[in-house]
Amino acid sequence: MGVNHDEAPVLEALARYHDVDELGFTPPGHKQARGADPRARAVLGDAVFFGDVLANGGLDDRLARHRVLERAEVLMADAVHADHTYFSTCGSSLSVKAAMLAVTCPGHRLLVGRDAHKSVIAGLILSGVEPVWVEPLWDTARHLAHPPSAAAYEEAFAEHPDADGALVTSPTPYGAAADLAGIAEVCHRRGKPLIVDEAWGAHLPFHEELPSWAMDAGADICVTSIHKMGSGLEQGSVFHLQGDLIDAAELASRADLLGTTSPNVLIYAGIDAWRRQMVQQGRELMSGALELAARTRKAIEQIEGFHVNDADDFCGPTLAADFDPLPVVIDISELGTSGYRAADWLRANHHLDIHLGDHRRIGAQLTHADDEQTCARLLTALRDLAAHADDLRDAPAVAVPPPPLLRLEQARLPRDAYFARHTDVPVARAAGRIAAEMITPYPPGIPVVLPGERLTKPVLEYLTTGVRAGMFLPDPADSGLDTVRVVDEESAS
Repeated sequence: MGVNHDEAPVLEALARYHDVDELGFTPPGHKQARGADPRARAVLGDAVFFGDVLANGGLDDRLARHRVLERAEVLMADAVHADHTYFSTCGSSLSVKAAMLAVTCPGHRLLVGRDAHKSVIAGLILSGVEPVWVEPLWDTARHLAHPPSAAAYEEAFAEHPDADGALVTSPTPYGAAADLAGIAEVCHRRGKPLIVDEAWGAHLPFHEELPSWAMDAGADICVTSIHKMGSGLEQGSVFHLQGDLIDAAELASRADLLGTTSPNVLIYAGIDAWRRQMVQQGRELMSGALELAARTRKAIEQIEGFHVNDADDFCGPTLAADFDPLPVVIDISELGTSGYRAADWLRANHHLDIHLGDHRRIGAQLTHADDEQTCARLLTALRDLAAHADDLRDAPAVAVPPPPLLRLEQARLPRDAYFARHTDVPVARAAGRIAAEMITPYPPGIPVVLPGERLTKPVLEYLTTGVRAGMFLPDPADSGLDTVRVVDEESAS
């Protein structure tokens, strides 16, 4: 099938829908904004409602004979060197679950980097797959995890040769990237597929100075969030497939099993438009973003008390294989405050929202959408933050344990523990009990505790001191962590 990247099938179908004055006696019920609350129209704008049409029986006919979505997916696959591409309006949280279920099935094993996002853990819970955890590469000085090495996957396969495949997260929200080619070689030597959760890497195919794109590195399935580093709308995700280790129809079936039957066409349109933009202008846009990031990094480094993490910090023989400079990760430990407190101060005083904030860092995510004005505002706010460091000192300390003490024993399968009969116990009495819930600092969304893991005092102290310092835990039943949900002892026996 020939491709023409000047086309944007979803956007063009929306334009046709309005040009012919199509009238739908179908969902959505607002009927092209006519029924929408005027107060909502005043805030959202009519364009949101005008673009919200039924996919089949609206954007396309009832049998999808114009192949609107299919043509958009073919164009995306061609743009990023994949054999097949699928759009998702449920974010990469759905896409990665579909990928996992296409590779493995209940009762089987999958190698998974323990720095995986909570959506991967949700996939394990829903599927009943047994994870074989692959340890990240730990930077003990900075209390930071980088993606596992190819050697770690080699060792895990040697111990568990029956595992159906492997999953790695790369790049991380901090910009650290894995040796994807090396991990793919480890998998393919055994005839096993590799899934890459590349949610933070939508921009990677479009510039040679960025870390390797998963499809170019040999991955079998890659999941990408268009809304994170691209120009798509929130929830816009794509997953790509290449090679013959995974059946394309089966992957599509898994996505259909999990996905909505009412996809938002606005999200499809954002994905479609972003693909055309990047094919036509991507290298130029990414060159500009990289140059701007380099200048901004240099300027931040000159602010007293700030250190911008770069490739020299994150990459090396025992650390990450590559580095994306667009997530600007700033160590502010010399200011004597925490990233949590700094992020709150920046929002309150400069109306500036920081992406990452942990016990010693803040992170400002740059994309091709940034310019001299946005970065100037960032620099002004950061300089003011440094000037007010005395007001922010004495932030509550977070008791971050060394890496060996962060790792908990997987006493039960995540699915079994999650669905077991549970009880809530005071956090002071939770050590030694088996967790029945995820406990995840967010962002970046990497669980510290998984269902089925045996809780320990160091990990509980880390989380409770983190909450006191400003850590956000969206998933435990008690977000203040006065109590922890654990497996009932009788059901655990």
